[in-house]
Amino acid sequence: MGERKLLGPEIVQATVDKVNIMQAKFRAAQERQKSYADVGRKDLEFKYISDPLHMLETLEIELRDDFSYEEQPMQILGREEKRLHNKTIALVKVLWRNHLVQEATWEQEDPMRSQYPYLFQN
Repeated sequence: MGERKLLGPEIVQATVDKVNIMQAKFRAAQERQKSYADVGRKDLEFKYISDPLHMLETLEIELRDDFSYEEQPMQILGREEKRLHNKTIALVKVLWRNHLVQEATWEQEDPMRSQYPYLFQN
């Protein structure tokens, strides 16, 4: 009997009041967390002095209409044999045009030899 039922605008007002209380508590929690984070935060400073020695040399690359380009091998840098269970695969380390030595890749020798015989003339 002591229970009161909320009807109509009363239930809407009670809901709005509870939402306002929750928003205030969330705001207080956010401000508290921000104050903790701000204590450890430091402004970052980036100092870069322009230097002509920092310039990179660019290579000219011929692009197709679809902005792709053909990889061309320039030199064989090394040879290696990869042994599997019952088979040996000959590999060559290939330096590609428009790439650095560090970007050379290991390729199977037979397809490279048939596709680019000029690399193996020496």
